[in-house]
Amino acid sequence: MIIALARALLFGTASALSAAPAPSATSAAPAAAATSFVARVLRGKLIEAASTGPAYQKILWAQLDGPTTTALTACIKRNAPADKSPFTLVADVHHDGTPSAVVVQPATPVATCLAAWFRTTTLPPPPSLPDTSTYPLEIDVTITP
Repeated sequence: MIIALARALLFGTASALSAAPAPSATSAAPAAAATSFVARVLRGKLIEAASTGPAYQKILWAQLDGPTTTALTACIKRNAPADKSPFTLVADVHHDGTPSAVVVQPATPVATCLAAWFRTTTLPPPPSLPDTSTYPLEIDVTITP
């Protein structure tokens, strides 16, 4: 199933997703949100591993490395004593570098703070993709002392 899901996400088709079992009526909203987040993480990882991914990651982190560290440090201080658990951020990057649909999980105070900063940051313009007008981005954040 994961291979079919990966192909569906990579190629923008929904046919492989139809084989996934439907969530129960009582858990549909939370399950859909979790599935959506997981799907966005997987799509971001697949795009990052695709032909244009490594070059974009190099440009992206050349611009973001210092500012992200500064923002994360400020978020930790602002939320002391901070929960420094790892988290994942997903976003859609528009052709002009504007991020949208920024979501973090788990949504700790530090993760939520960094997501708020990320929403205001202009990123390098991403490569164009044939099946979508935005570029999926996935960032795993681990805070080390």
